[in-house]
Amino acid sequence: MHKDKVRKAVIPAAGFGTRLFPATKVVKKELFPIIDRDGRAKPVILAIVEEAINAGIAEVGIVVQPDDVGIFADLFKNPPSRGLFPKLSPQNQEYSQYLQDLGSKIVILTQEEQEGYGHAVFCAREWVQNEPFLLMLGDHVYKSDTEISCSRQILDVYEQGNRSVVSLTIMPETMLHKAGCVKGVWQCNSILTVTQLYEKPSVDYARQHLHVEGMPENEFLCMFGLYVLTPKIFDFLAENINKDFRERGEFQLTSCLDNLRQAEGMTGYLVKGKCFDTGMPNAYRQTMIDFK
Repeated sequence: MHKDKVRKAVIPAAGFGTRLFPATKVVKKELFPIIDRDGRAKPVILAIVEEAINAGIAEVGIVVQPDDVGIFADLFKNPPSRGLFPKLSPQNQEYSQYLQDLGSKIVILTQEEQEGYGHAVFCAREWVQNEPFLLMLGDHVYKSDTEISCSRQILDVYEQGNRSVVSLTIMPETMLHKAGCVKGVWQCNSILTVTQLYEKPSVDYARQHLHVEGMPENEFLCMFGLYVLTPKIFDFLAENINKDFRERGEFQLTSCLDNLRQAEGMTGYLVKGKCFDTGMPNAYRQTMIDFK
């Protein structure tokens, strides 16, 4: 098992954002603005990076399309133009330096062809090397119900058990068509041993195969959007890519997660917090209202 401290986070951000068209024709969905809890307007990707760094992550790899490298580099690594900088308030001038300091912890990786979420994760293989890593979605932001951030919660669970962890939330059966679903056996109130992962099940399948003991029959455990994974996941992703095994036309992650579970075991953790999806119009609008 991998007992190394989790140092790296991977954030896939190479999608086209088709559900937010036509806005994504000119602005990457990861760069859409939100008002963070500190009252500052910032791109979604910045809030995600800060979540990782504040949880103790040392380096963040952002996977982007080759044509978008300059956009993300400009955000994190380049100072404002000479014309803009003097117009900023003293507080924003100071924040500009903070952004560049943050940029020193960021590596920009590329996905040459957009062939699915699993493929985007695989593009971080050489950078991650033989280390466990935190995997975050590029269009989700998180709000903890406790003083411990959502990312720190899942990192703590990994460090206790030294095996891959998938974060979980409770969803009604009417939402199953939008999420990956998990079955398992409870170890305690919020931690379970995962026995199956299944992407976007039908209600009938979920009722028959994915119900977790002790939960109402119309509620299920679904993926929250944070993972701590051992590097073994890359072996299963590579196998699917080499065999051209696609699901819904793309290389997906969930089936490889289930392979990882079978090979090494996997822990599920019911996060004490909320996840906000900014990748769909209605969800993005609600995030602007509730993420505070």
